[in-house]
Formats: sequence, C-alpha cells, structure tokens
Amino acid sequence: MRTLTSTLLAAQQQANAVPYVKVEVTNKTAGVDRYNWTRLYEGSEIDYFHAMTMPGDGSMVRARTTPASESRKLYRQRVVNPGPGSDFGQWTYTNQYNVAVTTVASLNSEVAIFLIRTNREIGRLISYDYGANWSSAEIIEYSQTTSIYDIAAAYKPNSDIAVFIADGTDLYVLKCIGGQWQAKVAWNKTTGNLSGVACVYDGDWNLLVSGKDTAGNYKLWSLVYGDGGSVGVGTWTDLIELAAALAGGDYEYKQPFLDKTDVYRCFFIEKYSGIEAYNRPFRSHTLPCAAYSEGLWREPVPFDYSCEYGLAMAHYGDYGWLASANGLWRALFNSQGLDLTSDVISSRQEIDGSAGVLEVELDNNDGRYTSPGEGEIELLDIDYQLEFSPGYRTSSGAEYTTGQTYNIESIEHVSSGGRASVILRARDGWRTLDEWSARHQMRWNKSASEYSVKDIIAVIMARAGLKLEVKSQSDTITDYYPDFTVNPNGNGKNAIQKLLSFVPDVVFIEGNKAYLVNPQSDNSAEYSYGIEHVIMEGRYRQSAMKTNRVQVEGYDIGQGKMIVVDSFDWDDIERLYDRLKHIEDRNLNTVTAAYQRGESILRKSAIDTIDERITVPVNCGQQLYDAIEINDKCCGMAHVKRRVLGITTVYQPQRGEYFQRLETGGV
Repeated sequence: MRTLTSTLLAAQQQANAVPYVKVEVTNKTAGVDRYNWTRLYEGSEIDYFHAMTMPGDGSMVRARTTPASESRKLYRQRVVNPGPGSDFGQWTYTNQYNVAVTTVASLNSEVAIFLIRTNREIGRLISYDYGANWSSAEIIEYSQTTSIYDIAAAYKPNSDIAVFIADGTDLYVLKCIGGQWQAKVAWNKTTGNLSGVACVYDGDWNLLVSGKDTAGNYKLWSLVYGDGGSVGVGTWTDLIELAAALAGGDYEYKQPFLDKTDVYRCFFIEKYSGIEAYNRPFRSHTLPCAAYSEGLWREPVPFDYSCEYGLAMAHYGDYGWLASANGLWRALFNSQGLDLTSDVISSRQEIDGSAGVLEVELDNNDGRYTSPGEGEIELLDIDYQLEFSPGYRTSSGAEYTTGQTYNIESIEHVSSGGRASVILRARDGWRTLDEWSARHQMRWNKSASEYSVKDIIAVIMARAGLKLEVKSQSDTITDYYPDFTVNPNGNGKNAIQKLLSFVPDVVFIEGNKAYLVNPQSDNSAEYSYGIEHVIMEGRYRQSAMKTNRVQVEGYDIGQGKMIVVDSFDWDDIERLYDRLKHIEDRNLNTVTAAYQRGESILRKSAIDTIDERITVPVNCGQQLYDAIEINDKCCGMAHVKRRVLGITTVYQPQRGEYFQRLETGGV
C-alpha cells in the first residue's frame, strides 16, 4: 500500500466522495531528465585529445592537443558566458608540445590543465582566476611508461585533487593532498591495455575505464576509488561491465567522459573497424537513487555525431554542455511539466504483474492540443513521461498519491459530433523491458558464484531504466547463483520472467521502479474492503490447482549424482489425483535448492487457484501483491484474506464513474 494521509483515507471511504485525478506530462524518461542537444559550434579543429570544465563563474575552459604530425601542441580556451553568440574558435597556444594526453578540472576559481608528455613528464598549468591567467607548466611526476592512453582529474570540495592515468595495463592515481603531491599508486586490477579513463568526485572518486580484459575482449567498466564516502579510503571496488565486445572482432570502446547532473551521465566511443567503419559516440546514465558503486546503467544509445576522441561533458546553471575538439552542443536540463488535469475527460488504467497501460482522453475543443510536441505543449510528445495520480477532494483540498508513471506511446486526435479530443496511450516499464534486447551475450556465474538471481534481475532492469527495490524477499533470490545467459537479441521481459520462475518472489512495476515481493501465506492484510470501504460488486471463484506435485531434478557435481526432490500438496492430490510438473536444472546442486524450487512452484500454483474480482470506489493507495481482507456477506465472505493480482482504475466524470476493479488470488 502507498501511504495515505488521514484525510485522503477518510475521503475514499465516503459514499459521496468527490474524485480528483491529477495528470501531468514531464520532460523525463524513466524518471531521468531528457536533454535536447543543440549544436552551437562546428569548427575546423582536428579531432584529437581534448577536455572541458566549467569553473565557478560559469565560464567555459577547454584544452586540446594536436596530433603528432603537428608536434602534439597543447592549446587552451576560455569563453566567458558561453552561449549561442559566443566565439568558440579562438585558442591560445600554451607553448607546450609533445603532449600525449591532456585533461582539465576546476573548483570555484581554480582551474588546472594536466598533461603528460611523450618523455613521461606529468605536468600542470594552473589558474586561480577562472582560467583568465595561467602559471607556467610545472612537472609534478613521471608516468610509469610511455604507453599513455588517457588521463582524467577531479577536485574534492576541500581543494585536494586526484589525477588518474591509463598507463598500459595499469590505472594509476596521483593525489595532491593539502597542496602536497603524493606518490602515485596503481590499482589492484588485472586487465589488458587500457584506452580511456573518466572521473567525477562525489564523496568518492567515481570512474569509467575503457580497454581490454586479460582475454583481449574490449570492455567499458565503472568502478570506484574510495575516499570514505560509500567506499573506504584507498579501496578499489570491482570492475562492473557497461559494454563489451569479443576479442578478434571489429568493435572496441574508448574515450569515456563522465559528468553528474540529476544522475551520472557518460559518453564513450564505439569504434567499428569493419565495412562501413565508424567512430560513434554512445551515451548512458545511471538510475535515479542508485549509488554509483552499484554500477546500474541504462542501455547505451548512439548520439548523432562522428568522432574518435569522444564528447567531453560539463554543466553550469541551467545548461549542460558537450564538446568535441571541433564542436559544441548545449541543452537546457531543468525539469519541466505540463499539467493536463483540467482537460481530462476520462482515464483508464490497467496493471498486473506483467503489463501496465494507461489511457487518458483530453478535451481539445479549443484546439490547444492540436500540435503535440510544439510551442506551449512541447512536452506532449511520444515517449515523454505521463504521471497519473488518483485522489479525492478532501477537507484539506485536492489530495492524491504520486509515483505512477508511464511513457506516452501514441497520441490520437478524435472528432465526433462537432467535438474534439486527444487520446494519450501510455505504457509502463514492462513495455520498456519487452522492447529491450541484449546487444551482446550476457552471462553470469559461468565460473564463479558472483551474481544472485536478485543481482541479475537488477542488472537487466537497469538496462531498461528501472531500479529494483525490495518490499520483501526470499532467501532463495539472494542465495541462488544460476549459470544464466541472455543471448544477443534476448528479450528483457522474457529474461526477467525466466529468473522469477526460479524463486517464490514476484515483481511489480510502479513509476520508474520494479518492486520485489515475496508473498507469504501469513502476511497480514494491509487494507479491508466491505465494511468502511464498500464493495460495489464481487465475483468469487475457486478452481483446481494446475500443479499439485513438482519433481525437481538437479545435479551434485561433487558426488557426480542426480538430485531428485518431490514437493506435494497432499490435500489437492487426494481430491484431484496428481498434476505433475517436472523441472530439470543442473544449476540446482543441493537438495535444499531443489526443494526450494519445488515449493516456490507449488506456492504460485496455490495463489492461482483463486480467481476473484471486486469492484470498489478507488483506493488511492492500492498496489499489486498487497494482502487485503474481503468482507462480502452476500457471498459468505467474512475476514477472508486475498492478494491483489491486477488493478483496473476507471475515471469517467461525465458518467459519474470513479472505481477500481481488483483481481485477487490466494494469499
């Protein structure tokens, strides 16, 4: 149940309650702000190593190097109050040459350009007035080798700084603490050659690293170098894969850049060297409310541009910026909303454990919705986020519950009898999961138990932009580590449903989150219908179990023997004879694991034997899989517990209709 105020709870239990349904469209997708990038500059600079930062006055400071054919010269640029009319083509030569890589970082008025020369010197140029004036270059250290592929740097709020160097197969960190440079430290990972590194400081040093693994596969990873935020000081977290390509193929990943606005956002280059070769930027972002260390990234998507050395990211005020060596883009990124409430003619919401659909009809007699996606209704467009908030008018005013969101799938204009309306059809995260397909083979637990069923579900959900949250969970979902594969083009929804077949848990999607629930027969009812909250209509049906005996076959590798475990519902077998379901899964390597699988299948079968429906005034807090109590004396139902398996919410103010139809099953 969603939490309700006392006044909203009282209102929905009154016979004469006045409905209130708030509907709004926002410039979000899966809870994340949409950025509409506009290109402001297209120059003739050679695409090569470059970087960008925005210090505390809102100016833009960039650095770039030229290739070896032009002596690897280092240039810098400062643009005050950058905007559509700014000159982004003026550069200042720093008198530094033979520069292999460069990066920039800033904190308030302090700006630093870091560089590594081909002779291994690590240098720094520094400005204390937002990049207006610069010191001479100083040597602060030496790289370990001359195989330098990238460099990144970030300040802490206390002015300490860390520089990360992709040097051959190692990532080094060079820190300046209290104005004193420390000895550089190598990470504790084993990989092949690295091709890129990006960093943002946010309590810890949050990193993206590109390169090869020890088998020669191309990878893009996220990881954290701890500074006491969520990770211990000096601790390197595990590498978490964001993108992968097999060794010997035509794909590789390089030149990542990272920034944090509402979420962490990254750009990186996918390089294809086959026929019709390309260097294409891809973008991705983490999930709202997810810690960076969780490594939960949405599936990367391409950006309409071609470059080999990536797109640097920075932001200040209400704008985000992208930069290549010869291009600049800007996007307004503050959250925006368009309230549709006053024009809602009707709405219908249908949700269950595998789909969610919302249909909203808007009055368009005055023509205000004639041109979706333009002008004042720019936000009313395909795939923008539609927020549905049911409620009532109470003694405290219009009250409603929030959190139910959908993505607009279609916009239909209708005219009839001289009247005009617009119908919005939208779907929830199940649609996104159904449309997501694996770009490459994804395999977990092939050689070691690293990802539980819950962990795998969280990764796949994240690829579709959904954050997995726990309302309740079984031991099995965290203790079971199957060798599980999603093949290329494998469907996300199918993969989730397969994983859920291993465990007693279920999942429902609400808003931009997927909620994990472990239904238990002894769960207490969270809400009661039939006394304070009336039942307008009830239909109650019980049927036979589809499965009352489960035989699970696993394999004990240590003993080299089959494991066979039976689970029974003896009462149902006595009534119906046995209805057998046979499961073979070599991942089940203990008797306990096999028994848990059989019991979870029986449990779900028992829930499905009850197929009931009640129609009630809208309960604004009702959620899927809540345990409820039903009291319907006409059908002999008194204090009977059931579980909500489906919800249909209908709002037809012109007909005076505002009700819910709840599909229920066994507890």
